[in-house]
Amino acid sequence: MLIPERILESLKAYAETRRPTGGFLQAVLENNLSEAFGRADIENRKCIFEIVNYVYNELPAPCWGSPKKVKEWLADKT
Repeated sequence: MLIPERILESLKAYAETRRPTGGFLQAVLENNLSEAFGRADIENRKCIFEIVNYVYNELPAPCWGSPKKVKEWLADKT
């Protein structure tokens, strides 16, 4: 299953420009699985493994993994 283009664009913008994501991706980035599944639409439920795999392998470690890391990433505009 391929990751939807809108999801990839949002993750790239989050990592590159620190643009906030929507609730589903924020839950993924915060490593909150139950919240992520609760917020996912049908398309994202089908490819959640690929989305998480992309976050793990492609995004900088300081920008994901806990609510604190996400909050600090978004707050740092340097």
